[in-house]
Amino acid sequence: MNGDKGKWRGPGCIGCGSGCGGFLFVLVLGGILSIFPVAFGLGISVGVPFMESNITAAGAIGAKDHVADALPGYTRGRLGGNQNLINNSTTLTVGPAEGAALFIVGRQEGAPAIDLYIALR
Repeated sequence: MNGDKGKWRGPGCIGCGSGCGGFLFVLVLGGILSIFPVAFGLGISVGVPFMESNITAAGAIGAKDHVADALPGYTRGRLGGNQNLINNSTTLTVGPAEGAALFIVGRQEGAPAIDLYIALR
């Protein structure tokens, strides 16, 4: 190590971690999408074998009023909820733009065995 204290970032890294990156992402992309009142949603879900549970990761970004509608239908009501084994939800609002992400492990009514969800609403 030659007496150097370890670096926490490699060369060429910019930003200040995921917090600033998420803020800038919502500010720029969410701001552009909120000009046209739409939201972009993306999600993936895989069923757990021999159980009635799914593992789902989904996210949406865009106009504040449309973000929840851009998430998959089987995640409705679970953003910030506690009705699953694991529910990690996060939202970030910057002016008229919002970003939301969730990771769910548990029973989700209407979730298919395998699903790739893409929406622009």
